[in-house]
Amino acid sequence: MDAASDDVVAWLLAGDPAVRWQVMRDLLDAPAAAVDAERARVVHEGWGAQLMAARDPDGGWARAAFWPEGFTPDDWEREGQPWTATFPVLRLLADLGADPRDPALAATLDRVESSVRWEEGGQPFFAGEVEPCINGRVVSLTVWAGRDARLIVERLLGEQLPDGGWNCEVERGATVSSFDTTINVLEGLADYAAATGRSTALDQAMRAGEEYLLSRSLFRRLSTGEVVDEVYLDLSYPPQWHYDILRALDHLRAAGRDPAPRAAQAVDVVRSKRRPDGRWPLERVHRGRTHLDIEEPGEPSRLITLRALRVLRWWERAPRS
Repeated sequence: MDAASDDVVAWLLAGDPAVRWQVMRDLLDAPAAAVDAERARVVHEGWGAQLMAARDPDGGWARAAFWPEGFTPDDWEREGQPWTATFPVLRLLADLGADPRDPALAATLDRVESSVRWEEGGQPFFAGEVEPCINGRVVSLTVWAGRDARLIVERLLGEQLPDGGWNCEVERGATVSSFDTTINVLEGLADYAAATGRSTALDQAMRAGEEYLLSRSLFRRLSTGEVVDEVYLDLSYPPQWHYDILRALDHLRAAGRDPAPRAAQAVDVVRSKRRPDGRWPLERVHRGRTHLDIEEPGEPSRLITLRALRVLRWWERAPRS
């Protein structure tokens, strides 16, 4: 278990099924059947059940793909971006590990496919939107839901910028990549590659995007070496569209990359945030309307601790490249 002490593991296992099944898989190397059995509980208990209970009767959430029905500019000013519509809720369910083969969730996904349309252009939900920061996450959702993401992936590959990353502000004049958009696309491409196989073109695109981040030590400006944004150093959950160093490190781990020396500073930052009891705090919850509060900012976080421990396990076990 490497850096995970027995009492920390016991504390993690006392949490939500969404935490337990990942601890069993990523820290305890439990048999696949036991992991699958625990994962099957996510839809029916705890956080997953609360999200499922918030569904609209006719499919989806908040009667919308992205913007909740009735949400106004004044609401935005007061509350920030909302996270209660179909897209962010499904993304959270997928991240927590809800099994899309579960009959209740499978039926919901069928209704989403037939009835939920993007506000931007009226296209079907699993066809994707137009901005790469959204479409990267749509690819992950589409793969998770067992649908075909090929056309969205082809669009994303065509939108990669010369510096290796992506930026959803290109249509508004941006010419260089952003950390936020790039991590959203990289996660989507990694999920697609895991489900369909990694073609040369796909692997090259992923490695170029990862190089964009690694050349900046995952959080520094290429020009000056200064921290791009202090928020990138905060440990947050759910990540929504926002970048942070733990999210980037967890992507590299999940994508099967060997630890790169240029990620060492980011790993050191994560290590430095560990409390004396072996746990990590939740430092930031991104502002906005939600269906439930998963964990309390400033308090020890099972989700952050799980992700930090599996990143350190990957970092300490794998050979350096």
